[in-house]
Amino acid sequence: MNPDIINEITNQDYSAITETIEKFVSKQIEKSHAKGVILGLSGGIDSAVLSYICKRKLKDKTLALIMPDTTITPESETEDALKIIALTGIEYKLIDINPIINEYTTHIESNEKSSGNLRARVRTNILYYYANSKNYLVLGSSDKSEYMIGYFTKFGDGASDITPIISLYKLQVREIAKYLGVPENIISKKSSPHLWKEHEAEKELGIPYEKIDSILYCLLDKKLTIDETEKITQIDKSIIEKINQLMINSEHKRSPPQKPNGD
Repeated sequence: MNPDIINEITNQDYSAITETIEKFVSKQIEKSHAKGVILGLSGGIDSAVLSYICKRKLKDKTLALIMPDTTITPESETEDALKIIALTGIEYKLIDINPIINEYTTHIESNEKSSGNLRARVRTNILYYYANSKNYLVLGSSDKSEYMIGYFTKFGDGASDITPIISLYKLQVREIAKYLGVPENIISKKSSPHLWKEHEAEKELGIPYEKIDSILYCLLDKKLTIDETEKITQIDKSIIEKINQLMINSEHKRSPPQKPNGD
């Protein structure tokens, strides 16, 4: 793997990026005549970054929902989410979604992956419930890496009103987290949506984010071919092809519902 590519990705002006995101969120609130923003706070790095950005200028207009499934979500994740609340001072609600999931499973057959996606969709339903009641906009926590390879639940964590960090690769999210002062244990821990027990992103994908981001950066930003990307990143071609195929296969997640041609 080529460290120069990693440096190109991470060497950014995170102060300017933060200001751009802050202005964007404020403008969207004003444009929508909303009263504030709401986000799901998992204890992971993406939602932590959103929380730290919101606490700078939108602290009194932000609500965070911590929504563990207590049979699945590690206790340490909820503790990290509460730690973020303590450090940012933003308003929050803690809601155990396990009783809701249990009610679903009394009526439908069991499937681990589908149940995981159901957890993400239940959380989104709750976010929109409070967004409706408060006239808030829902902040999406998708970063560019996971969005482009489809590593999110359609109409679950992929659903939101605005997506402030969607232009940032995961490696850049880690860097902006350092700039914002997010605790080191949250920055360095393994990324996971915790949709089922012992669920880890890199383990499921089989590729570390350093390689994912290097490949995406070359294919998308540099507009290189797969062969050119292999040469410059020094990453095995089969891995590059896998990432490219993930982008192709997940296109439906990033597109509006399809309709017949001519309509």
